[in-house]
Amino acid sequence: MYHRAIRFCVLVCLLGSVHAGIGVAHAASHAETHGTEGMVAARSRLAALAGAQILQQGGNAVDAAVATGFALAVTYPSAGNLAGGGFMVIRLVDGTVVTNDHRERAPAGAERDMFQNEAGDVVPGLSTASHLAAGVPGTVDGLLDVLERYGTRSVEQVIASALDYAERGFVLDYDLANDIERALPELRKHPSSIAVFTKKDGTAYREGEVFRQPDLAKTLQRIAELGRKGFYAGKTAELIEAEMRRGGGLISAADLADYDSVWREPIRGTYRGYDVFSMPPPSSGGVLLVQMLNMLEPFDVGGMGWGSAETVHLMVEAERRAYADRAEFLGDPDFVDVPVSRLTDKTYARRRFADFDPARAIRSADVDAGQWPEESPETTHVSVMDAAGNAVAYTTTLNLSFGSKIVVEGTGMLLNNEMDDFSSKENTPNAYGLIGRDANAIAPGKRMLSSMAPTIVVKDKAPLLVTGSPGGSTIITTVLQVVVNTLDHGMSLSDAVGLPRFHHQWLPDRVIFEPYGLSPDTRRLLEAKGHTLVPLPEGRGIGDANSVKREGSELLGMSDPRNDGSAVGF
Repeated sequence: MYHRAIRFCVLVCLLGSVHAGIGVAHAASHAETHGTEGMVAARSRLAALAGAQILQQGGNAVDAAVATGFALAVTYPSAGNLAGGGFMVIRLVDGTVVTNDHRERAPAGAERDMFQNEAGDVVPGLSTASHLAAGVPGTVDGLLDVLERYGTRSVEQVIASALDYAERGFVLDYDLANDIERALPELRKHPSSIAVFTKKDGTAYREGEVFRQPDLAKTLQRIAELGRKGFYAGKTAELIEAEMRRGGGLISAADLADYDSVWREPIRGTYRGYDVFSMPPPSSGGVLLVQMLNMLEPFDVGGMGWGSAETVHLMVEAERRAYADRAEFLGDPDFVDVPVSRLTDKTYARRRFADFDPARAIRSADVDAGQWPEESPETTHVSVMDAAGNAVAYTTTLNLSFGSKIVVEGTGMLLNNEMDDFSSKENTPNAYGLIGRDANAIAPGKRMLSSMAPTIVVKDKAPLLVTGSPGGSTIITTVLQVVVNTLDHGMSLSDAVGLPRFHHQWLPDRVIFEPYGLSPDTRRLLEAKGHTLVPLPEGRGIGDANSVKREGSELLGMSDPRNDGSAVGF
């Protein structure tokens, strides 16, 4: 995992001709993968390889991102998905930047207080481990939508590797075998789940064994043949509706037929002469990222030094204020008025940060949402660049690891538990400890708020950095640190991604940090300023920021050393 010294970027593939001919560079936990014609960085080696093959065959970055996304549904089932959702930021070679929102939606039968009992208390587990936890899936519609609009390959071509991995199987590595084994106690509660994730005799899969998913292959085949109708109508839709009836869920055939991904204007910011593009609401990621960069910009962050008490204090105080604003203002813009332009305005950032004290931490209890005069989690990320200059940042999720742990019988796919990302009750934290209010209350057809922050940084009209991360509430601060490490501290991509991280999210009022992330002297200085510091246990990391960077004519890829994964270039 995080402290392994060496990890190769691509394994020898037993799947034969599907992967023949890809020239793959090496990658280790502290070195980038180098390429010139294309680069894909993802949590799964096989999924990254699927995307790189599409690039080598003449596809563009969008084609590669879609192929990687479908492959992740097979090779990284704890977060890759067909029955989840995600966000994609696309920058084309002509400078056009667009975003696709394929976040899940609340079913038509959803109600504001559906996860509360008669006493008004939130029922533990109802929003995370039941059929009611599932939102209407958006992944398939979103991936097909971006492929149709900006891709060059056919649906059959981009699904081919995923279908092959599901049909013929692939060898389980230590990481995925361990992931599945850890989830087995919850998966065993559902016969349809245990039928997929254990062997025929009911025992756990082990590293080195071949993992086949025939039902998932049939689901993928229907999508390959019928496109959107292969998922949102016909056999797959019937199986989803039957699963909902069996388990008391809400998703209906009508909910599936009515689902559409949405094209939205990207969040745009500037930072020290760089252009920053990220995801708009219902993701909070782009708004908070730009807001925090705006707060940091007046300070000499590079001069303060990476990891110094001065730098950490400054960034934590920016995070504290931004996450307080998230709780109050952020939600689905189709349902609530989200003040994006105000929250991302540099003048607002200066006013919001006016009470910053370099010597003292402010208490979160004394920080609420900002004001202005009237009118004045398991998630996974893919980064792609191609030689032409197209770039894609794609983050996709089931929410918690393996989602609700419920496989839709006959489809091989896990249901998401994204309904937990709504505010089940005002000021009551969700599974990630995030507080929400009215803007993120449950409503039929509404998209739940997210922290996903797929991001592209542009310099001199060319993409410089593509990044993003899983990690629930830590996603935004992970992306912030990768961007600041790159732009302020001038780090190599391997250091920008690999060095230890810290996180603060307003409430609870504490700074968590990775092992070796803060020196003893830095910790003493921060505690003297009033910060509460909580070290993470050995082996636990923050985020998984698979990233790609352009340096001159070279493309550099970095798989986050906190987890297994790969950057594949040629």
